Amino acid sequence: MSDIDTRIENIRKGITKRAAAMKSKAKKQGFQFKPFSTKQKKVLTWWCPASPVKDMDGIIADGAIRSGKTLSMSLSYVLWAMNSFNQQNFGMAGKTIGSFRRNVLFWLKLMLASRKYTVIDKRSDNLLIVSKGNTVNYFYIFGGKDERSQDLIQGITLAGMFFDEVALMPESFVNQATGRCSVDGSKYWFNCNPDSPRHWFKVNWIDKAEEKRLVYLHFTMDDNLSLSERIKARYRGMYVGVFFKRYIEGIWCVAEGLVYSMFDEDRHVKDTHMTGEKEWVVSVDYGTVNPFAAGLWAFDGRRAQKESEYYYDSKETGIRRDDETHYQEICKLIGDRKVSFIIVDPSAASFIEAIKKHGKYIAKGAENDVLDGIRVQTTFLNRGIISYHEDCEATINEYGLYSWDMESPEDVVIKEFDHCMDSDRYYCYTFLRRRLRWKY
Repeated sequence: MSDIDTRIENIRKGITKRAAAMKSKAKKQGFQFKPFSTKQKKVLTWWCPASPVKDMDGIIADGAIRSGKTLSMSLSYVLWAMNSFNQQNFGMAGKTIGSFRRNVLFWLKLMLASRKYTVIDKRSDNLLIVSKGNTVNYFYIFGGKDERSQDLIQGITLAGMFFDEVALMPESFVNQATGRCSVDGSKYWFNCNPDSPRHWFKVNWIDKAEEKRLVYLHFTMDDNLSLSERIKARYRGMYVGVFFKRYIEGIWCVAEGLVYSMFDEDRHVKDTHMTGEKEWVVSVDYGTVNPFAAGLWAFDGRRAQKESEYYYDSKETGIRRDDETHYQEICKLIGDRKVSFIIVDPSAASFIEAIKKHGKYIAKGAENDVLDGIRVQTTFLNRGIISYHEDCEATINEYGLYSWDMESPEDVVIKEFDHCMDSDRYYCYTFLRRRLRWKY
């Protein structure tokens, strides 16, 4: 046997061994299919020979969260590929490879194993090799998080492309990926939750679905038969305003008016401080010309309250304060309390260094995803998880002024009256959501 033959035989044995391990793992974990809804069945069968829309070039499934889109779309995509092609390359993409593996690939591998497919996951290559009988196809995994992502997919020839949460990806990446599908019979698969009605995917794909020869299906939570009424009620109670319309009703709607329209002084403002054992954290939105806003937060393991604030507007006083002065004011805000860390606007490098120089407190750069942060803070307000002491006057004032930019084609906030709001968002998104992750 030649060296090449030996290497091929070793590779074959390795694949067989890993396939057996995957089957064993799937058997232990199991995957219990629930009854499919009518729309899920349409997703699973639209490409079949008996389907009246089998010759369409792709499918879009949008709508509410937890509506069963991702599960049925990902399974149908691979079943279509395995029934239509052999020895071909396919693409699958999420906003990031990590999120795709968590949200899609984990369950997809279990579903395929339960249907007697052999699945080899080559993590180092971001490649999934799926086989059954004499049919073998190759599924490459991509992340489409920013404009540079389009470079990752250039050059490859694909027989199909699946996009999970396509509305979170840049248009350049989607255009590059769909342009790679040059194999005869190739199709596109798009899955997403709604965004603004002026979003590029709504305007260029959903609104032109008929022109582009795409099947379009709109999902609600009622299209997921595995959800109980109690669970659906829980999700309905998590969101209000624009997020309720998008995530629960599945509507592509404009973000308008106040960002936190659910804020209610009678409900969210307290005249007493939190009692009992607490974890203390400070959050900071840094400003020199713009206002500097900091908040002292208490967390008791279930709820958090902003107990006091430091707010300084140099435009109002006519005097600018340097980093050292702001640091001393935060020390006064903290007093003799033991804080876990100070969360700071990640762009405020000089102030982070000022905190580190003194060595008294730990400085932590904030996670600054604006829209996700607003969504999380909205949920915490809606569920009564965060509140404010009445002394936090600047913060309470901003809640009544912080608004969406109605003139922008994208979801952006007006950059006014946003300094306490940014500071609070840093706390909610960087600290509180992680402490409560087990619950939400």
